[in-house]
Amino acid sequence: MDEGLARIYMLSLPEAVEDFPFGPEARVLKVRDKMFGLVSHCEWKGVARVSRLNLKCDPQEALMLRDVFDAVLPGYHMNKTHWNSVLLDGSIPHGEIERMIDKSYGLVVRGLKKDQRRALELRWGESAIYR
Repeated sequence: MDEGLARIYMLSLPEAVEDFPFGPEARVLKVRDKMFGLVSHCEWKGVARVSRLNLKCDPQEALMLRDVFDAVLPGYHMNKTHWNSVLLDGSIPHGEIERMIDKSYGLVVRGLKKDQRRALELRWGESAIYR
């Protein structure tokens, strides 16, 4: 999955919006003003510009994903217990990246205030929120 496909997928999630609070080089994806994804760029294994996608993750799963995939690292400039950086270098299957995005989105929604969370669940359905 490349940056463009990741962006399209993230923006397809209920009430997801894109913002640039850190400047044009850092694309932030939010739901109800809470970040669930951050796209930036880095150098990786000699490639000058690889897209890096920071995603929220359950702490146990974060460690497991880092063990399974070389392109999953502790979250760059984030709480490394709860965030992973996923390098979009083509080494991780498309469906797995979508699954990680879905988990990040769901974790952020679960952390919203009860009234915000319930409004999303009622409007879109829990199956659309927690894929």
